[in-house]
Amino acid sequence: MGRIRLHATVFLAATLLGLGAGGGLALAAPPPGTCHNPTPARPEIAQLPWAQQVLAPDRAWPFSDGAGVTVAVVDSGVDADHPQLAAKVSRGRDFYYLGGLPGNFDCVSHGTAVAGIIAAGEADRIGFRGIAPGARILPVRVSDRDLTDNGGAAAIDPVVLARGIWWAVDQGVKVLNLSVSGPVDNGHIRDAVAYAVSKDVLVVAAAGNHQPDSQFAWRPSYPAAYPGVLGVGAIDIDGAKLPSSQLGDFVDLVAPGAGVLGPTRAGGHSYFTGTSFAAPFVAGTAALVRARWPELSAAEVTRRLLATATPARGGKGSPGYGAGVVDPYRAVTDGLSAVAPAPLPPLTHPAPDVARLSAEAWWRNASERAGIGAAAAVGVALLAVLIAVVLPRGRRRGWAAGTAAALPATPVREELPEQVFLLPPPPVER
Repeated sequence: MGRIRLHATVFLAATLLGLGAGGGLALAAPPPGTCHNPTPARPEIAQLPWAQQVLAPDRAWPFSDGAGVTVAVVDSGVDADHPQLAAKVSRGRDFYYLGGLPGNFDCVSHGTAVAGIIAAGEADRIGFRGIAPGARILPVRVSDRDLTDNGGAAAIDPVVLARGIWWAVDQGVKVLNLSVSGPVDNGHIRDAVAYAVSKDVLVVAAAGNHQPDSQFAWRPSYPAAYPGVLGVGAIDIDGAKLPSSQLGDFVDLVAPGAGVLGPTRAGGHSYFTGTSFAAPFVAGTAALVRARWPELSAAEVTRRLLATATPARGGKGSPGYGAGVVDPYRAVTDGLSAVAPAPLPPLTHPAPDVARLSAEAWWRNASERAGIGAAAAVGVALLAVLIAVVLPRGRRRGWAAGTAAALPATPVREELPEQVFLLPPPPVER
């Protein structure tokens, strides 16, 4: 089967941040000849990341940590030697190279970061942990690099991606993470995703990254736009949508995706940005729900994730935020009912009490009459006082207009006793 390498095919939607030298604890061992110029190990980062602080998945772990659920990470592979992923990653399979190689190695850390956000376990002095640390990871390797030599997104062969999805579904996974996106509706990938949905696999896909002024900004992004797929957009630490996170009705939820921490190949950690790294927060939450509520179908798990989402800036159902921000604790613990709410009884007005209304009206009228009478009595009294004062004075003046007494030509000086002068009196008084 020939390889399809078209630029407009599906590509990885990811941007790596914080790439630098450093030493790690693990020594990944890719098969000989597979990793050309692999990214180096990174230093460990001990601080608790902001995304884990905001989502607080540890609140859900007393009820579910994802144990018993396997999540397929169809990506660039997963470094199974990383200390926080050891014993959690299956052998998997490599569909990028021929020869039946495993998928549990990674040349660029993209898939390792995605897997770690889903299921990384505890490590001494490290604050970072995955959303579902009890879950297992099935690595399905469908790409070798996430970026081209000039920094652009590396294309993925859609046939290879489709084969990886089909194989992962046949391994019995419950959740499938696709941190890939592209503007082309490819028949091979569409059929593979439809197969996963038909097998009750919950498919989570990145919404994709495009600049707001890009010609693809409002176009559907695949596989997020396929029926039955949970499309995930990215937000930053302030809860605002990343400018590059795509818009559309295929965005069902949002999750942290700006400067989020993840493990890297050969050990250590780094910060990553993009919807590729928002999707695994939702995939990990789906693993928590599938472990806690194993009787729920994939569609029912999706409804639970949407119903328990935290409201986001765009409002419910907005093209940038979907139903809101994924909430692991509520997704696991909230009690939901499939029964529609009972209709409210019709509003009835009680029959009026005629006797009571008549009594109230009588007292109201009586109070008003008493108030008017009191005001009239006060007015009559004031008038009588006015007449008693004004009438005699008017008669004395012959009803002529009164004038004030004339002021004296020279002011009358009051003579004060001598003792009040503390200084000698003025010359005029001597």
